[in-house]
Amino acid sequence: MTLLVLGINHKTASVDVRERLAIAPAAMEGALMAARQVAGVSEVAILSTCNRTEIYCSGSDCATSEVLQWLSEFQEIAPAEIESSLYSHTDDAAAAHMMRVACGLDSLVLGEPQILGQLKSSFAVSQNLQLMKGELGNLFQQAFSVAKKVRTDTAIGENPVSVAYAAVNLAQHIFSDLADSRALLIGAGETIELVARHLVNAGVKEICVANRTLDRAQALAAKFSGEAIMLGDIPQMLHSVDIVIASTASQLPILGKGAVESALLKRKHQPMFMIDIAVPRDIEVQVKELDDVYLYSVDDLQQVIQENQQQRRVAALEAEKIIIAGVEKYVSQQRSREVVDTLTELRSQTEMLRDSEVAAALKLLAKGVDAEHVITELGRRLTNKVLHYPSIQLRKASAEGRSDITELTAELFQLGSVNKDK
Repeated sequence: MTLLVLGINHKTASVDVRERLAIAPAAMEGALMAARQVAGVSEVAILSTCNRTEIYCSGSDCATSEVLQWLSEFQEIAPAEIESSLYSHTDDAAAAHMMRVACGLDSLVLGEPQILGQLKSSFAVSQNLQLMKGELGNLFQQAFSVAKKVRTDTAIGENPVSVAYAAVNLAQHIFSDLADSRALLIGAGETIELVARHLVNAGVKEICVANRTLDRAQALAAKFSGEAIMLGDIPQMLHSVDIVIASTASQLPILGKGAVESALLKRKHQPMFMIDIAVPRDIEVQVKELDDVYLYSVDDLQQVIQENQQQRRVAALEAEKIIIAGVEKYVSQQRSREVVDTLTELRSQTEMLRDSEVAAALKLLAKGVDAEHVITELGRRLTNKVLHYPSIQLRKASAEGRSDITELTAELFQLGSVNKDK
């Protein structure tokens, strides 16, 4: 049985190539069923995200060339156009790669947790189609177990390494319970949307989005059941928010010291937390001079992020050790399963011989043949039949100079030990 991983990611392929090879969720079931028809493939799963497309498969003879040819035809891209971006791993290396992916060690953002959920979804889709029942399914389960251990035993995911997440993480240090806080987000771009998502995940229930264009503010606010206002409305409602995070493309500050000072008076100096992610700044730097205001700039966040990235790199080294142990455990379990299959077949074959000879012996006894003769003949015939094929293979091995086979046979059957024990 061969394990194979074939794919591309953000390290090996351009955005253009990644887009062309990406498999949309609506097309995934069809892709999986088609991939299962590739010669030698018995199990298959596909992971396709914005940063990677990977095909995982197992079978008696999973070959990179055949899987590549299928992918090329399915996505209508010539193999030559993607070969330079492809990587492939087999067996132990394939297992290690999947575990690194599950743990976020192969991600654009080191240690990011979303990839584990995406991998679990990939597993579920394939399992629902009954395309993963044996070795590959066992590998996915082991990868999930290793990822859980890495998250539990290391600090790989504890420290934020994105601006949006770092901003929300800082807010959690100021307010003990974000569920009681109201947030004002200035801007409606991707960064602000990420900030909103992290705030909601952290427990914030009230979000207001302010933007130069009201339509965009409303579209973003609707995703989080929030409200939307124009930039000009900020001074009138500023006193009602606890958190302000700004990220626009404005060339001039949007929020000045005077407006914040007025808001603090109305708040009776309850603290406000502000983060200015924009460059140039959206919040006047003089705001930092006010009491009861915690104002951080993008530079402050970058310092936090750099420190956290270093901590994640240290945690990644610990994670690699866990992955190595996880691969060893997986390989050991697979070998054990293979032995069980072999033992089952050996027992089944031996029992068939036994049943056949016992049936023949019973017929002789029914005919009145001497019982001692029948039992003696039963033992002789059963011994000859059980040892027939092993004897042929041992003679062949001996003729070929394969002393290792002879030694292994002696070890398996403890030959010589009987005489030694007497």
